[in-house]
Amino acid sequence: MAEELMLKGDLVREMVARKARGEGVKRIARELGVDRKTVRRWLRVGDWQPRRPQPRRRPIDQFTEFITQRGPEVGWNGVVLHRELAGLGFSGSYQQVQRYLKPHRAQRKWAQLATVRFETGPGEQAQVDYGQLRVWLGEQLETVHLFVLTLGYSRRLFTYAYRDEKLASLLDGHERAFRHFGGVTLGCLYDNPRTLVLGRRENQVVWHPVFEDFARYYGFTPHACQPYRARTKGKVESGVKYVKRNALAGRRFASWEELNDWLERWIGEVADLRLHGTTHERPLDRFAREQLIRLGSRPPYRYERVRIRRVATDALVAVGAARYSVPAEYVGTVVSVQESADHYQFFHQEKLVACHQKVARHSVVMDPAHYAGLLRVSRAAALPPPPRFDPNFSRLGEVMVRDLTLYEAASQNEGGEVR
Repeated sequence: MAEELMLKGDLVREMVARKARGEGVKRIARELGVDRKTVRRWLRVGDWQPRRPQPRRRPIDQFTEFITQRGPEVGWNGVVLHRELAGLGFSGSYQQVQRYLKPHRAQRKWAQLATVRFETGPGEQAQVDYGQLRVWLGEQLETVHLFVLTLGYSRRLFTYAYRDEKLASLLDGHERAFRHFGGVTLGCLYDNPRTLVLGRRENQVVWHPVFEDFARYYGFTPHACQPYRARTKGKVESGVKYVKRNALAGRRFASWEELNDWLERWIGEVADLRLHGTTHERPLDRFAREQLIRLGSRPPYRYERVRIRRVATDALVAVGAARYSVPAEYVGTVVSVQESADHYQFFHQEKLVACHQKVARHSVVMDPAHYAGLLRVSRAAALPPPPRFDPNFSRLGEVMVRDLTLYEAASQNEGGEVR
């Protein structure tokens, strides 16, 4: 037995080779220095194979079926599984559970990251998303919300900067993109934004009713990504990164207007003319083959969100966490506020009395014209005058209506007494 254990693989292979050359067992045993019985045994086997160690059974192996079923339900959470296994009689440590779960977690991560590239035909789909970036506008550091719409086939993109991601801004961004491209794709893909997706009912997306009407108006079908699977709209996510890293990296602007003017120039001079890494074509050249639904003479979609506000004593109206002035004559009255993507309009009894561009939260916008004349009036003049015509005035007696000449005459008398 000791001799067998010492045999190496190359020695056994030498036995087999000698036998194939016609040598007998006795000669092989003599020249190799091993027992003839050993030679016969290995020649029957045909080759040397190392002994395979028997796998050691671990305490956790008896719970394999439970872990396989329960693991995906708890996201392969080691703490949860160790607690539940302990309740089933498992006496091992948390580290043992972690080691057992490691290959399962690796497989889960791979499944989450792996993506099949999905290409769309001309005019079939656009992808829409927002990106946020802190940008200096004047002397103020602002959070800029970048609306980005990317055409799936040509990879042409449109972007516009907004103060927020509210419904008015989203609709305005779509319309600006449609006008920029001159048409609309058959469908648009979204990453379940709360502004547009109100929820799901029986696996069906519940869209905001205004957005549903907007989509019908322009003739496209909205689609939402699978929850927690935003990678299905990778084209626009790449577009958002491209805008941040190329158009806005290291840039500073004097105002929102200057920022959006620059983005418009950048689209035409840079984004449209670059050689795309996936299509190996310039987006502008590939766009010639896009088949968009033309807008025709369709007017812009009319969306009005109306709020009712009372004008404060300082002629300011609070809306959107900021305050805006209206003419001072409307102090104390009720006005209606209509919101667009970047403006507020103030109406009193259907009359437009003020219009302001949106500003940052907690800001105050005062138009000097709204206070014209008011600042030139002194406080004393603004107060109501004291009564001049009092009906009780005649009851106060004759002394109140005497001529002053009587007092002058009395002063010339020695007694100085007026009777």
